Amino acid sequence: MGRRAAWCRYRLDFRFVARTSRETMTSKDTYFLKLWDDTAPEVFGIGECGLFRGLSADDRPDYEQRLDALCRAINRGEEPSAGGYSSITMGYETALADFARGGRRIVFDSPWVYGDGQLTINGLVWMGSPDEMLRRIDEKLSSGFRCLKMKIGGVGFEDELKLIAHIRSAFGSDCLTLRVDANGAFSPADALDRLDRLARFDIHSIEQPVRAGQAEEMARICGASPIPVALDEELIGIDDDRDKIRLLSTVRPRYIILKPTLAGGFASSMAWIEAAEALGIGWWVTSALESNIGLNAIAQWAASLDVEMPQGLGTGQLYHNNIVSPLRLDGDRLYSDPDGRWEIPQLQWIEP
Repeated sequence: MGRRAAWCRYRLDFRFVARTSRETMTSKDTYFLKLWDDTAPEVFGIGECGLFRGLSADDRPDYEQRLDALCRAINRGEEPSAGGYSSITMGYETALADFARGGRRIVFDSPWVYGDGQLTINGLVWMGSPDEMLRRIDEKLSSGFRCLKMKIGGVGFEDELKLIAHIRSAFGSDCLTLRVDANGAFSPADALDRLDRLARFDIHSIEQPVRAGQAEEMARICGASPIPVALDEELIGIDDDRDKIRLLSTVRPRYIILKPTLAGGFASSMAWIEAAEALGIGWWVTSALESNIGLNAIAQWAASLDVEMPQGLGTGQLYHNNIVSPLRLDGDRLYSDPDGRWEIPQLQWIEP
């Protein structure tokens, strides 16, 4: 008798072919973790372990065995461990907090949870052909977004410059903020030249201009770039707080991008924030293709931090088969509908 745990895999199907500089996706597998007490199984907490294959440090063959081990420890009344897996840590943190608050999908309590307040988000423009990207840009602008993030590095730099020039010809920086995400697509040799060319278009920031793991090169680029540089993938897999401080002190980016799924969970992400703020480095929060289970937790966390600048949160509209939730989008504002309901489907839970 007592605390129980189970996990399941869930395949999310994209509404479109999602392209980055790394891969093309039509679906994405994620994992859910469920916690309950066997005296009242109808009350449960649920969290998302959003494994991001090809990017996350968690992408290892024994991922499901680690979920087994975590649930088995809980079911035996032993001390559970995520084993250093970032996404499992976040899923466990989420499920535990949700269960502690009565299984109401409240992970971080704030007025935002009850419909009081909204989170401004950037509109994400996925890679595609120039015509596809132009159409997506126009759709985002028509929907009311005033901050756009473009993924670049996948369709040819000259074509991407033309798209950005098109946007700026119609919308100046006084009415539209532009962020770009290179996903490490530039080489150290050509990065500064490309950044100089992008700078003509009043770019707010560029995420990860060169691939992660080149701290000295990234420090050089951050020091010379005419566009503020934001670290993203660079944060993945760094668990020790001293290593966080060491990286930020060495590279000195203008911003860091916090994806709790990839950055060690919520507690680890808070350590990143503390390290960044001590060095005068800005930050914002971004989701990482989670379902509404994970997006809800990340949005609640961001709202609890009283963020002001546009966040990189999803809209809940990426997937055909997302989990029905109270999350709503109004223009560029993400909010929680107090009259909305969660509909958790029948899932194939594995209880080790």
